Amino acid sequence: MASVSLARAMRVKNKTPAAQPQSKSRQSRFSGKLENKISDPTEVADYRLRKRKEFEGLISRVGWNKSVWVKYTEWEESQKDLKRARSIWERALGIDALNRDQTIWLKYVDMEMKNKFVNHARLISCGTSIFIWKRCLAIAGARQIFERWMGWMPDQQGWLSYIKFELRYNEIERAREVFERFVECHPKVSAWIRFSKFEMKNGEIRRARNCYERAVDKLADDDEEAEQLFLAFAEFEDKCKETDRARCIYKFALDRIPKGRAEDLYSKFVAFEKQYDDREYEDQVKMNPRNYDTWFDYIRLEESVGNKERIREVYDRAIANVPPAEEKWYWQRYIYLWINYALYEEIDAQDTERTRHVYRECLKLIPHHKFSFAKIWLLAALFEIRQLRLKEARLLLGEAIGRVPKDKIFKKYIEIELHFGNIDRCRKLYEKYLEWSPENCHAWSKFAGLERSLYETERARAVFEVGIDQPALDIPELLWKAYIEFEISEGEFERTRALYERLLNRTKHLKVWISYAKFEALAMESDVEQKKKCLQNARDVFERTVSYLRTSAPELKKERGMLLEEWLNMESSFGELGDVNLVYAKLPKKLTKRRQINMEDGPAVYEEYIDYLFPEEMQANNRNILASAYKWKKQRVASED
Repeated sequence: MASVSLARAMRVKNKTPAAQPQSKSRQSRFSGKLENKISDPTEVADYRLRKRKEFEGLISRVGWNKSVWVKYTEWEESQKDLKRARSIWERALGIDALNRDQTIWLKYVDMEMKNKFVNHARLISCGTSIFIWKRCLAIAGARQIFERWMGWMPDQQGWLSYIKFELRYNEIERAREVFERFVECHPKVSAWIRFSKFEMKNGEIRRARNCYERAVDKLADDDEEAEQLFLAFAEFEDKCKETDRARCIYKFALDRIPKGRAEDLYSKFVAFEKQYDDREYEDQVKMNPRNYDTWFDYIRLEESVGNKERIREVYDRAIANVPPAEEKWYWQRYIYLWINYALYEEIDAQDTERTRHVYRECLKLIPHHKFSFAKIWLLAALFEIRQLRLKEARLLLGEAIGRVPKDKIFKKYIEIELHFGNIDRCRKLYEKYLEWSPENCHAWSKFAGLERSLYETERARAVFEVGIDQPALDIPELLWKAYIEFEISEGEFERTRALYERLLNRTKHLKVWISYAKFEALAMESDVEQKKKCLQNARDVFERTVSYLRTSAPELKKERGMLLEEWLNMESSFGELGDVNLVYAKLPKKLTKRRQINMEDGPAVYEEYIDYLFPEEMQANNRNILASAYKWKKQRVASED
């Protein structure tokens, strides 16, 4: 204890009052100039030790706060202890919360660049080569820090700081390499545009265009940024005086991006076209005023601007170029100018009277005595319906039926009246329709279907009867099939049989026979006796068909074989009630044969085909063989005598 006490007694503090400036300096907690005012090296060392302990204490408590680290490194830098400053930066970068912080990295780079040149004036006196060497060393050190930073894939600002650093020392190729890594890390439109502008600034037009092309390949499907990319690309080509390239880019972009989501692009395109294309379109339409595709492009250009008077002026000039001949194929493209004009007035301009006037003038102009366009009549009528003018729409459609009756007009007119529930008008329209086109099986079926939907069974049957009695029908099987299905759905099996018999009087087609037999097989009830009766009826039909094909159409061997296969399947489907042996006795034998085909040029060739040998033919062949054998034997006996 005495030794400890003695040791403490020997440590006597200096009781001499310090000068006032020095006292104030000690009270300054973060002053980096204190050692300049303290003459004693021991006190300077104590001061530095105390400051470091203070900073370390702060770091242990709030190590996530970057301002503490920045002040710590700046203080060490002010003490000219760069080794400690670097160590502090490295410790800071080892913290997860700070290793991606942009400020930390930039301060680190700034320290390296600044302190490599602290004594550059002194170094210059030693020779220029030493200065250059120190300068290169500083750049290399800063670059190494940037490379470590880029390994963390920072945001765009970090990459741009690296690029700016390289450009400061005119390292173009290095900056280009950093840009390549930048767009790979951040494949955004803004990054590619910066890359292209960098190349453009350095006079590398080809490289700049390549940047845009690569960006389009990668980002054209990104709807959020595609507009900005295409716009920058087109403006780039425009600056390079590549007008055609710029126009192609605008059109390509407008085809991909909906108009509602590319307003800026449209406005820029309009300004571009107005700058270059007004004169071009005027020259083209003057050279060939009946090139309607040019007029369509010209009109779209003006519609994108939105000047109503100018749009109407171009439309009026376009429709004034009437085709030179009254041939429909001349008018097919021209008529869409009128349609687009009317739709523009109705939808965009919202001028009802002008829309009606356009339709009326168009209908007056068309030479209806040679051809007409059902589309125009229907569009004009539907426009009147949208204006709640049903009477005017009926007048238009009635005029169309009276002057140029067409299937489309009849169908749409009937659809409109049916929508409004005017059944009597629908019937009258069907009557006119079928009076104009009595061979139209589709119309007959639709008319009967209308009556059936109204539960007018007798009316529907009468329509079918009138239809099938027509001397000529375009698709008779369609109408007969619809009539038969109608009677089956009504449960009228006797009427259905009568229909099949009437149909067989007109045609003996195999499909009709098979359909008839299937109907008989399926038109049965759960009663066993009824099933047997239906089965026998189906067999009778098959027997009649086989007899007809054997006697009246012996050449239709393939069809006869198909019929027997259908019969066999039906017998199998009846289970115990069926008798497949009835069919097996009639089945043919399939033979593979060859026949010669004579060619116009070259030798004849042979092809294989399937022939059918039926049981009665086999019996006839056997009888012929026996007759030939008997004749041969008789001749032999006579020769021996």
